[in-house]
Amino acid sequence: MVGGGQLARMSSQAAIGLGLSLRVLSDRPEDSAALVAARTTTGPVDDLAALRAFAAECDVVTFDHELVPPAHLVALEAEGHVLRPGPRTQRFAQDKAHQRAVLGALGIPVPLNRLVGSVDELAMFGDELGWPVVLKAVTGGYDGRGVWVFDDPRNAAHLFASGREFLVETFLPLDRELAVLVARRPDGESVVYPVVESVQVDGMCREVIYPAPISSEVAEHARGLALNVAAAVDAVGVIACELFLVGEHVLLNEIAVRPHNSGHFTIEGCVTSQFENHIRAVLDWPLGVTTPTAPAAVMVNVVGGSTGADPVANLSAALAVPGAHIHLYGKEARPGRKLGHVTALGDDVTETRARARRAAEILTGEQLPL
Repeated sequence: MVGGGQLARMSSQAAIGLGLSLRVLSDRPEDSAALVAARTTTGPVDDLAALRAFAAECDVVTFDHELVPPAHLVALEAEGHVLRPGPRTQRFAQDKAHQRAVLGALGIPVPLNRLVGSVDELAMFGDELGWPVVLKAVTGGYDGRGVWVFDDPRNAAHLFASGREFLVETFLPLDRELAVLVARRPDGESVVYPVVESVQVDGMCREVIYPAPISSEVAEHARGLALNVAAAVDAVGVIACELFLVGEHVLLNEIAVRPHNSGHFTIEGCVTSQFENHIRAVLDWPLGVTTPTAPAAVMVNVVGGSTGADPVANLSAALAVPGAHIHLYGKEARPGRKLGHVTALGDDVTETRARARRAAEILTGEQLPL
């Protein structure tokens, strides 16, 4: 797995259960996965020579992020290395304009959008379709980074001065944000996970709630949409579809072609976790069932608080919360940084959510946003 973050860390833990040793290419020896993976290579993940040397030691190469330059992916595949997902699939996650254009043309519902290169073009879009608008960097954005909301195009002048590419979209009156994960083998065999609600704060996922508070008809539609997206991009491994719910209409927001924050609850909350199914899928092994293990599951991210306190100091107290499953990532505590997550299972969503939030608040020493 290229990348040494928490996704690689949790993938490594899943690999151990399968009797495998996951090799990790990590930028730094102090990265989350590098601290636990049995076989770690330290090297820059944007360097082709480092990637070549790493891939030569692997049967299959997969990824915990979308930061490898596209040209490097193409070169590795051309040299015969097995990349899952491959460059064509990765482009959908790396390039928002490509994602919107191709999937929209295939009938996948997406917000109205347009490529813009100047304040004037942004103003034309807003004047035509209404303000405010959402401006997104075509590449490189995540966790709220690279996304801005403007009601006056002049406020975006400094962004266009950077020379970056941008996509502008209509600002939608969202009822909820949803997420659906699909695990898919090279031949197209797929399993789909339950629909969850993703609670966002400042563009970052803070909580994931199962079951999502939606009708069975909307849930079935969302699962079908995710399966269609997975097939359209020829995904191999886990693909996460982040969705907007507007009334009864489901639209695609973003995709990630790797394990995803919205699927962390599956470690305890489903028979087969997203991490195990990702490994099974990229190895072209039979996929595990995705049946929930409890009527309700809630995952709460442990995000560094304003004081920069290390949650490890409060771990013992947090473990006293009944049924709190705590995962810490071994990362240096900084304000706004994802340091871990808590999952709770139960029979009632409200009570289960309260327990998960309580454990997370103990870890950070700060109250969570409502």
